[in-house]
Amino acid sequence: MKRVLVILCAVFAIGCNNTKKEQQSINSEIKQDPMAVLNLEQANKLAQLPLECMNTEYPNRLSQTLGADADLKAPTVLHPAFYGCFDWHSSVHGHWSLVSLLKRFPDLEHAKEIKQKLLQNISKENIEAEVSYFHGEHNKSFERTYGWAWLLKLAEELHTWETPVARELEANLQPLTHLIIEKYIEFLPKLNYPLRVGTHPNTAFGLSFAYDYAVTVNNEALKLAIEERAKFFFLNDQACPMSWEPSGTDFLSPCLEEAALMKRLLSVEAYKKWLSDFLPQLKDKKFALEVGVVSDRTDGHLVHLDGVNFSRAWSLIKISENLAEYQHLKTIAYEHINYSLPSIFGDSYEGGHWLGSFAIYALNAASHD
Repeated sequence: MKRVLVILCAVFAIGCNNTKKEQQSINSEIKQDPMAVLNLEQANKLAQLPLECMNTEYPNRLSQTLGADADLKAPTVLHPAFYGCFDWHSSVHGHWSLVSLLKRFPDLEHAKEIKQKLLQNISKENIEAEVSYFHGEHNKSFERTYGWAWLLKLAEELHTWETPVARELEANLQPLTHLIIEKYIEFLPKLNYPLRVGTHPNTAFGLSFAYDYAVTVNNEALKLAIEERAKFFFLNDQACPMSWEPSGTDFLSPCLEEAALMKRLLSVEAYKKWLSDFLPQLKDKKFALEVGVVSDRTDGHLVHLDGVNFSRAWSLIKISENLAEYQHLKTIAYEHINYSLPSIFGDSYEGGHWLGSFAIYALNAASHD
């Protein structure tokens, strides 16, 4: 029995060493290119991902609660604006991706076609149908709060895009935007405990994007609702267990999303104190964070780990913003972007229908840094 245990220990040690060597090799490769920059060439490639799926109806994951046979309808009927890209939230942030790229790169390839498709999908009539869906008896919590957050991010991007097309799209989207704002303000006081997960329901992520919108359009009611609840949830948090991350199918970092949210809400000095208690290891200039490694790019859940690399990057960049003692975190952010970015081009639909948006948001964060 002892001999078996010795053999098992030896095998385990070899496996651990091999894993460490593989990770060291990965880290060595990605450190060769420390910067992450979004240029026109990359923008054209990234635009193809949502452009190819925004009007692709199937396969489709509706996340629908059925109340009767009559509720069984095609995605194009249920969600005439956001039926493509596999699910509602991916369709929403696919539209955000195209708006973001057009705003930054007016000479984007297929710009005319993209604008036409945006106007076709985000029409007044289609948005009225989307609003009607949310009013359905069984749809009150539909896409709470991940899809809500991306809808407001889309609205924010349209609001800050100075072009007649954006004004028309923003006006068309406005009824749904108002509905989502109302839903946030109604829901947040009822939420007694935050969701500290690495997937869609993550509370910190949902509040960060909503807060960005509220600040951009100066919606004081939404700002106050988020500030009050975020501080109630997170202000006294300490020693977040970063070593537990990521879980096997995470695409968000619970610890870093929370830290990025609180950066938005606290004064510089208050934030430094809070962050020192919450993630003290980040201040160490030798702090290292291994990238999330995807073992099977055709598995829709395992490919989430590319998402965690992008979302970690945008959170680290936000955390380090205007804080001299945390500038070393940017290198880690760039490493995470550069590791996952090459994989999403020519990817299977499991990753291609959504990962482009995460890459764009991370690259935008790096470019504005």
